[in-house]
Amino acid sequence: MSSFSLDSTESPVTALLSDRVRSLSMQGFEEVKGSVAAKTMRAELAKLINMLPDGDRREMFRTEMDNFYMLFTRYLADRAKGHKIDWNKIKSPNPEQIVPYAKLPACPGTDEARLLSKLAVLKLNGGLGTTMGCVGPKSAIEVRDGLTFLDLTVRQIEYLNMSCKVNVPLILMNSFNTDDETKRIVQKYMGHQLSILTFNQSRFPRISKDSLLPCPNHPDEDAALGNYYPPGHGDLFESLENSGLLDQLIAQGKEWIFVSNVDNLGATVDTRILKHLEESGATYVMEVTNKTKQDIKGGTLIDYDGHVRLLEVAQVPAEHLDDFKSIKMFKIFNTNNLWINLKAIKKVLSEREMNLDVIVNVKTAKSGEKVIQLETAVGAAIRFFDNAHGINVPRSRFLPVKSTSDLFLVTSDLYSLDHGQLVMNPDRLFGTIPIVKLGDHFKKVNDYQARFKGRPRIIDLDHLTVSGSVRFGSDVTLGGTVIIVASEGDHIDIPSGSRLEDKVVTGNLRVLDH
Repeated sequence: MSSFSLDSTESPVTALLSDRVRSLSMQGFEEVKGSVAAKTMRAELAKLINMLPDGDRREMFRTEMDNFYMLFTRYLADRAKGHKIDWNKIKSPNPEQIVPYAKLPACPGTDEARLLSKLAVLKLNGGLGTTMGCVGPKSAIEVRDGLTFLDLTVRQIEYLNMSCKVNVPLILMNSFNTDDETKRIVQKYMGHQLSILTFNQSRFPRISKDSLLPCPNHPDEDAALGNYYPPGHGDLFESLENSGLLDQLIAQGKEWIFVSNVDNLGATVDTRILKHLEESGATYVMEVTNKTKQDIKGGTLIDYDGHVRLLEVAQVPAEHLDDFKSIKMFKIFNTNNLWINLKAIKKVLSEREMNLDVIVNVKTAKSGEKVIQLETAVGAAIRFFDNAHGINVPRSRFLPVKSTSDLFLVTSDLYSLDHGQLVMNPDRLFGTIPIVKLGDHFKKVNDYQARFKGRPRIIDLDHLTVSGSVRFGSDVTLGGTVIIVASEGDHIDIPSGSRLEDKVVTGNLRVLDH
């Protein structure tokens, strides 16, 4: 048995426990603490709700706080029970749980329009471009030939609608960080052969790590204060329903929704997968692809007690992290390209049993205080749907741009553009993508663009590492393994028209125009 000493510096939640925890075990203490924390949180959320006048705004905020409260109580329960996945129950997926893409039936041209008429496309558009040094929605970053992520997506779906004579709508799930700017941007697509719909995901309050109390002091607190946050893409289901779009799509005869990250340029509509959905009766399909050494931390599908389930790195016990990262043991990872039946979403939500795994994200507030963000992932919902499984797709369907190293690839001659879709150059002898590691001097998009005079030629490139102050001229060709390192204080200019193949370049090299 453990004992506890509580002094006057303790948080409000902990102070309420002093008379009840003298002789409790650690688990018993956590359960009591959780019970008090839940009641205190409920009271604090009620105060926030009551600050708003009666009306739709208040009811929407109440719904969001109810959903947050359910997530908070699950977090408390997990913490009290020390909830962890049982590693001994994990098995590799069976053939029915992971279907090879190559075995999918082709979709006859006569079926394409009929199937596409039942589809909606949703892009997760809640993220900002801060990691690449940009302000505003990440979808507004220019990634190829002056076109943004959103431009490319619009071109893809517009061409699909025109060529197949259908009306596949594009839906953007924004966050409070991206909503205003996104709504302004989409105005330029007015008159296009495309219906663009937007809705906001929830806005949840950050929690003080010490007191377990909500950080905001008002429901309309300025987002710049950082006391609210978008709770991850697992919030998609409730937010889609709360917005009214779920019922609207079903009423329009839509049956499936294709969900993907807005920065995944490989996530295009695939009628072979649509045909498979119809023939298999699956209500939820996750696209997975083979792991490489770059993907060792990606979530993977497993068989757990006979059910398919997503396993994320955060759920893995420390002693099994090496096993999780092993490409031999876990061969595939989640691309976050998801195909979900709309009526199945409605059914699962009505049953109130979609308890997604809680992701605990500890942050440091502007004040220096440690705060907690409770999040969920949309991929974790796979275990709540009937006949759910994965499809092992080609790597070409996973082409995310998370950094300027990724940007280097999609701006090179490795790809060409076809109606908004990136297509790998047929002159590339191997289907693999080069490994590219650009240093801190290239981290921000503006810095990256200033260091390249033209599109790099990398058809034969296997590996590129660049470190330090390096600039590339126009028509530079890279092949094999190329390493370029400029030490601190040095500068390297790669002259226009250069060809580097299996080369290491170091030192100081300046080429001056004349």
